[in-house]
Amino acid sequence: MGKKKYSPQETDYKWHNAWHEAGIFKTENQNKQKKYFVLEMFPYPSGNIHMGHLRNYVIGDVIARFMMAHDYSVLHPMGWDAFGMPAENAAREHNINPKKWTYENIKVMRKQLQSIGLSIDWSKEFATCDVDYYHCQQLLFLDFMKHNLVVRKNAKVNWDPVEQTVLANEQVINGRGWRSDALIEQRDLSQWFFKISDFSQELLESIETLSGWPEKVKVMQKKWIGRSEGIEIRWEIVPNAIDQDEEILVYTTRPETIFGASFIAIAVDHPLSKRLSCSKTDIKNFCDQEQKRGTSLSELEKNEKKGINTGIYVKHPLNPQLRIPVYIANFVFMNYGTGAIFGCPFADQRDMYFAQKYDLPIIPIMENTNTKNSDDKGKAFIGNGIMINSSFLDGMTNTEASQAIMLHLEKQSIKGSPIGKRKVYFRLRDWGISRQRYWGCPIPIIHCPKCGVVEVPKQDLPVRLPEDVDFTLSGNPLDHHPTWKKVFCPKCKAKALRETDTMDTFVDSSWYYMRYITPHAQEPINQELIDPWLPVDQYIGGIEHAILHLLYARFFCRAIKKIGRVKTEEPFKRLFTQGMVVHETYYQLEGIKKKYFKPEEIFFKNVDGKNCAFSIYDNSEVIIGPLEKMSKSKKNVIDPTQIITSYGADTARLFVLSDSPPDRDLIWSNQGVNATHQFIQKMWRLIDNAKDELQISSTKKDMLLIGQSTKILKNIEENYQKLSFNKAIANIHELINIISTPLVEIYEKNSNEITRFTVRYILEKLIIVMSPMIPHFAEECWQLLGNTGLVAQQKWPELYCITEVKSDITIPIQVNGKKRAYITVPMNADDALIKKNTLNLNIIKNILQGEKPKKIIIVSRRIINIVI
Repeated sequence: MGKKKYSPQETDYKWHNAWHEAGIFKTENQNKQKKYFVLEMFPYPSGNIHMGHLRNYVIGDVIARFMMAHDYSVLHPMGWDAFGMPAENAAREHNINPKKWTYENIKVMRKQLQSIGLSIDWSKEFATCDVDYYHCQQLLFLDFMKHNLVVRKNAKVNWDPVEQTVLANEQVINGRGWRSDALIEQRDLSQWFFKISDFSQELLESIETLSGWPEKVKVMQKKWIGRSEGIEIRWEIVPNAIDQDEEILVYTTRPETIFGASFIAIAVDHPLSKRLSCSKTDIKNFCDQEQKRGTSLSELEKNEKKGINTGIYVKHPLNPQLRIPVYIANFVFMNYGTGAIFGCPFADQRDMYFAQKYDLPIIPIMENTNTKNSDDKGKAFIGNGIMINSSFLDGMTNTEASQAIMLHLEKQSIKGSPIGKRKVYFRLRDWGISRQRYWGCPIPIIHCPKCGVVEVPKQDLPVRLPEDVDFTLSGNPLDHHPTWKKVFCPKCKAKALRETDTMDTFVDSSWYYMRYITPHAQEPINQELIDPWLPVDQYIGGIEHAILHLLYARFFCRAIKKIGRVKTEEPFKRLFTQGMVVHETYYQLEGIKKKYFKPEEIFFKNVDGKNCAFSIYDNSEVIIGPLEKMSKSKKNVIDPTQIITSYGADTARLFVLSDSPPDRDLIWSNQGVNATHQFIQKMWRLIDNAKDELQISSTKKDMLLIGQSTKILKNIEENYQKLSFNKAIANIHELINIISTPLVEIYEKNSNEITRFTVRYILEKLIIVMSPMIPHFAEECWQLLGNTGLVAQQKWPELYCITEVKSDITIPIQVNGKKRAYITVPMNADDALIKKNTLNLNIIKNILQGEKPKKIIIVSRRIINIVI
């Protein structure tokens, strides 16, 4: 009999070392036909891994090991998304250099990730703050400039007053900074931009080629790119003392509603708004107030709809006698369309609210056909209808009217030019990459008073970050450095200044997957080596990156193709977005604030039939809150390293895969972890106890048991392919249940040679099949059965080979619960034939002594029970 318990504390590191010494996860850059590039989104080195990391990287590891077993050359690397504000904040708070803080965290997290048993090729490791990496990024920046993919321009930006830096529109959530949660202000600054808008159409069109991406992610990207087809319409300003011979250009996607127009609205930063602000205090105050808000379209759409009457009127293009008032409104976006719209309250709910607020006319222009219509409660008409009160459009459907009015506006003219011109606009704006912070990739630009903007010569790269910076001052430490920014112009040798802005950290993560092929080369990308590996076959990460990171990475891949360094356009062939790990929250109310408790700071007891939580400190009752994403701020965090230390890596791995489909949220449960650990222990006991009897070889198998097992093993394989790991684990439970009885019989020396060999045969297949999920345990079981080599190097079993049809099956016979004999019968024998042949066996006749048995029970052709 073997040892009773499986001890991962004794075995996990043994197998880590064995895999490392064998070098089985190291990938050579060979142009193999069967390649597979699996990649999880790389982590920010915050100091410790969390449960989200564990789930993310275990999913990727299972895929990598599965593909290795199928004889693919697998690239499964790891790096660190290492630049960013948290390091600077730590520097200010703890008086530590960001570089030191970052690399110390990487060291800790690397060890934690290695403890999970990931099949990572650590020789490919790098951090984006490595000088080699950001040197290559600076080279790419200069290549982008050469190919007109970079522009410097003044722009209204989102200013985070806490982080003292600019944020992209995508980094503003509900009007607040995505990291600091500070209310965002608008500022006009000179910024560097990547011209992602040049790729709007192809980024949109190629979404249809991403068949391996979740539909919800593709929809989110389509909406963000936001292609709209409409028409620009010229509205003449009614002349007055201030405005002579001017017009406002309006863009609309609903031209058929023009006869319902009751106001024009322009953006607060429209040229006309700026000019009026110089002479009218009320307009200036309104514009100043609204410009403190975020600049993103989504944020402006959420704001209360407010405006101010400019006192200016325009002539209706199709009825010059009709005067339409011009408002400055906070819901019009200058960087979308022309920065001006006409408002038709009848057909737009936002315009309806605005018209009701400022007592503007609401003109019915459509009659309902079979869709929702406007009513007395102030709801706008939002469906299809027949045009009314719309001159020559009357009687047309709104779809017919849209085309008719555009043709009409293109033919009509004002001052010799058409009133209307069809136009396609995109919501997607150029990507502002300038950040006013230290811990980022320096932008390789010099500002010369004589030559203007000058590129740093490639031979002078990298532009290194200085380490002797002062974080006690507010703002960007690079601005305050006494010498770093002072240089001589490469062209005229005059005194000049370095660019002190650094790149948005999303630049770092937009091309990192390419760097894994040659992580330590001097050139950013070796096309000969990288082209065979792209695109990434399976990318894994959270859906929160659907717009930010994933869209930027798609742009970067196209931009790098444009500069001639890769052939592929799409970076990720398949995308999997895993669910979050969630846990109950526990808190007490202190006024309007919540005081949160860690799970280990509370205990439970039953009160009047209800499960209640109490503080371990003073026994006061604690409110059990909803399930929420694990976060330090709400203290509902479970440390993965504690789980690994207590239960072993495979318990942690199996639990995060087993409790729910991997694309859904996983509810953390200590009971679930315990149950998972007990299941592993059960498998160990069954195999360990029977191992001595399983050292056997034979040519005959129990084909009924083989057939049942093969079907389940095939189901496991199919669920791997679907990434349905929870179902694969359920299949493993099913198979263990089937072979448990034979294993116990083998241990009790109550089985024949055929059963013993069949069970061993199935176990070897099962160990290989379950090894991607619980690799340490699988290696230990493989060794336990006397096999040589590593499970991680075994080929996936060809499961169809064990479903060969045999003519006979062997069934054990029990008499009053005690095994007495075996019988071999045809595979297609029915119960009547089995009973007949059983009773004709001499051993059974001798036991019965001529008596008739009370019962003969045949259990699933697995066993025959005779009751006498």
